Amino acid sequence: MKRNAFIMFLKSGFESEYEKRHAEIWPELQKLLSENGVYDYSIYWDKKTNMLFACQKLKESKSSQELGENPIVQKWWDYMADIMEVNADNSPVSIPLKEVFHMD
Repeated sequence: MKRNAFIMFLKSGFESEYEKRHAEIWPELQKLLSENGVYDYSIYWDKKTNMLFACQKLKESKSSQELGENPIVQKWWDYMADIMEVNADNSPVSIPLKEVFHMD
C-alpha cells in the first residue's frame, strides 16, 4: 500500500458545482479507479485559496492522476475543465506532494 497526495485548483465560484459533480461521480470512473488500485480517496477544499487537496491510497503504483490514457478519465477531465485550472489536454493542474510525516 502506498499513500499519495496532491493539490489541484478550483476556479472561483464553482465550489457547489464541483461538489455536485463529485456527488454524482460516474460509476464507470469509480470502477476504473478501484480496478487500478485507487481507494480511500478524499478531496478537501481550502476556501481561502480555492486549492483542492487530494489524498488516496494505492494498491498498485499508479495514482488517479496517472490514468490519463484511459478514455473514461479523458472524458471526466473534459467534463471538469470548465471549473478547474487545467493543462492543454484538459488534465487538471496537479502538483504532487511529498509525504513528510505519517502516523498510524
